[in-house]
Amino acid sequence: MSESRLKLETEIACALEELEAAKRKLVRLRRKLPPESVRDYELKNAYGAVRLSEMFGDKDDLILIHNMGTGCSNCTMWADEFNGVYQHLQSRAAFVVVSPDGPEVQEVFAKKRGWRFPIYSAEGTTFVEDMGFRWEEEPFLSGYQPGVSAFRKNADGSIVRVAKDSFGPGDLYCGVWHLFDLLPDGAAGWDPLFEYSS
Repeated sequence: MSESRLKLETEIACALEELEAAKRKLVRLRRKLPPESVRDYELKNAYGAVRLSEMFGDKDDLILIHNMGTGCSNCTMWADEFNGVYQHLQSRAAFVVVSPDGPEVQEVFAKKRGWRFPIYSAEGTTFVEDMGFRWEEEPFLSGYQPGVSAFRKNADGSIVRVAKDSFGPGDLYCGVWHLFDLLPDGAAGWDPLFEYSS
């Protein structure tokens, strides 16, 4: 191994250690945030109204994905990835996806993509805005935004949000970007598509 390669591999190892330390710090900081009280919102699926409290099933914790809906190929790619690990996620916590699309649109789209996780519509509610994933103030980033909220249902039935995060290219929630980062040119301007030719 050349001296320059060894030096670079040592720098990469150090950078990975720093990244891991930063991720552990981020987890510690998030866990210090006080829980945020959340009302028991009523959303919908193809079968009718469903309360947020019902989405927990028999779990105390709920991971809820804020998806921008059928018009967003990035959100679709994130959901495709979650579909692949759904059984692992739901073995620890309830896992659902919420979008602004109507229940009928969601049902057709989810079936076409083979999604197995529950999906709910926030159409006609203030849920997405109240959770901080839709706003109109900024000219560039207005409208719906993707992300995740983690909720806990307390013994008395009250619900609190314990963490939230935003999604975007290169985030910690979609492995596609990290795999592309290993390539010489990275993603090279790549954007996800709804379908690819074989």
